[in-house]
Amino acid sequence: MGNCIGDAKKSAAEIAPSEMIKKSPNKPLIKLYGPPNTFATSHIRMALLYKPVTLRFVPSELHQTPTLMYQSDVVSGSVEEILSYLDSKFPDPPLAGAGSTSSTSSSIWGWCGEATPVVVSVVLLQHRSMIWHLERMLKWADDLAARGGKLRGDPSMGSPRMEVKKFGKSYSQLLQVMLEHAQMEETVLFQILEAADRGVCKTANEEHARHLPIMNGIKEEIKTIGVMNPGSPEYQEAFANLSSRLKRLKDNCRQHFEEEERDLLPLLEATELNKPQQERVLQQSLDAMRETHSNLFRFFMEGLSPHDAMQYLDLIKRYCDNARASLMLHMIVGG
Repeated sequence: MGNCIGDAKKSAAEIAPSEMIKKSPNKPLIKLYGPPNTFATSHIRMALLYKPVTLRFVPSELHQTPTLMYQSDVVSGSVEEILSYLDSKFPDPPLAGAGSTSSTSSSIWGWCGEATPVVVSVVLLQHRSMIWHLERMLKWADDLAARGGKLRGDPSMGSPRMEVKKFGKSYSQLLQVMLEHAQMEETVLFQILEAADRGVCKTANEEHARHLPIMNGIKEEIKTIGVMNPGSPEYQEAFANLSSRLKRLKDNCRQHFEEEERDLLPLLEATELNKPQQERVLQQSLDAMRETHSNLFRFFMEGLSPHDAMQYLDLIKRYCDNARASLMLHMIVGG
């Protein structure tokens, strides 16, 4: 995973901007016992994917709460207690300390405070994930363009044609996340702001409309490259053009996100949503991004640093029902 979930081999173009976490070749063994389908167990299993350890998970209905065994230690308790223990034994990367909603918000963006709706934190973290994926796609495209279809990269990526196919699949996943994010903002967040001040979101909506042709054009260009002869001059030129378009999209999105975070999201504090209203808004936001929070959840979480990923899960756990939260985590940790 891009930000270090799992040990799958990545091509050089796919390595995270934050780089892969250095893991010991002889990773210590940790055993985890607990009911397999609970949010708490899945949360700890995901956290352990970031740590330099080997996990052996033993599904057990006899353990009502997750129980972790490491060397002579036996630790059982809440998710927070177990994450704190893991951080004490394996401090890099730190995972615990997501804390309350207000501390989560303030750690993401300076102006967030207790009055900031929790959905703002969700949006900010989504921005981070999408920018990370755009940067990864651009680095990958630059690498493919430099090789020009003549040299293979990581053997696990297959032939040049196979790698282009994987590139296209990854971009399609990112495109789906970005489209759902824009839809969520337009149908949920912007509706709240428009009810308070009509026209305040006009520029943001126009930006969404301008991005769409670029995003779809990149998808079609990848399809065209997929049927070209690798190594031909046309192939190299097409990849050079693709890199330019991806850079333009990344720069436009970064500027758009920064403008939203500066000009629009702070205005949500003035709406004075109470806690039940905040919960409803968050649930509506997740509903609008159904694919992102189901089949694409692992892909989406790849774009977050370990601590940001834990914060995102903390928000979901606090404001979503256990069944939904557990299903989302299942997409990452499996059965």
